Amino acid sequence: MSEVTRILTAIEAGEPHAAEELLPLVFDELRRLAAWRLAHERPGQTVQATELVHEAWLRLLGKDDNQWNGRRHFFGAAAEAIRRILIERARRKHSPRGGGELQRVDLEDFEIAAPLNDEDLLALHEALDELTGLDSLAAELIKLRFFTGLTHEEAADLLGLSRSAADRTWLFARAWLFQRIRPEALDKS
Repeated sequence: MSEVTRILTAIEAGEPHAAEELLPLVFDELRRLAAWRLAHERPGQTVQATELVHEAWLRLLGKDDNQWNGRRHFFGAAAEAIRRILIERARRKHSPRGGGELQRVDLEDFEIAAPLNDEDLLALHEALDELTGLDSLAAELIKLRFFTGLTHEEAADLLGLSRSAADRTWLFARAWLFQRIRPEALDKS
């Protein structure tokens, strides 16, 4: 009788610490099984093999009917637990609540609405914090236009502003930011 089979028999008999002995013996094999399964899934999985093994392990030991007839039966049950976890994740991912209708975008391929060097970005951040204290609506309009790339109309609509109010707010915010971030540019003109 192998060590795994002996421990499985002990778990069936209800020995309290038998499960603690089993995991170190089967962890590498379960992890290899999970890694193989994940390698055959579509790219972009957010679950890792170790996480999958831990979740499967909890499911296996959480069942009341965890009576395994040896090593083969145990690993079959583990494979089934892994399969069910992956199916549940896929269903959740494709549901409307899980963002199923959304398209995945790789952030490395995505350009922000207005790329800046680090110094300018930090200066803008500080100026926006200051503008928020002065006129939070103007700061919000700048953020929506600058960082998300929304059009003037989209940002105005999102903030519930009329076109003329959005125009006034935009002109004020741009002038204020320009003066705050580049005061030396005003001295030269």
